[in-house]
Amino acid sequence: MNYAVIKASGKQYKVTPGLVLEIDKIEGDSGKSIAFEEVLLTGDDKAVVVGTPIVKGATVTAKIIEQKRGDKVRVAKFKAKARFRRVTGFRSELTKIEITDIKGGKE
Repeated sequence: MNYAVIKASGKQYKVTPGLVLEIDKIEGDSGKSIAFEEVLLTGDDKAVVVGTPIVKGATVTAKIIEQKRGDKVRVAKFKAKARFRRVTGFRSELTKIEITDIKGGKE
């Protein structure tokens, strides 16, 4: 099994080839290929390479499937005895990607 831990939009994701996941929005059109150079860890059945803080020469390539918006999150504010009520919503911008390849990480 070949896997890696990447950093994208300030968050860390454990990825394997063929994995489809939704991350915070990355600029690009559907069908384009992107590369993540911030690879924090790579591993397979034999060895694990941990970066300090990133693994030199390792890249993870992915294909953008679609740009979309997430589910609405309802935010309610309420103060007792003050007749104060506010309800707002928030929808995050997401990018759906498919991991195509993990390269490098052999030190």
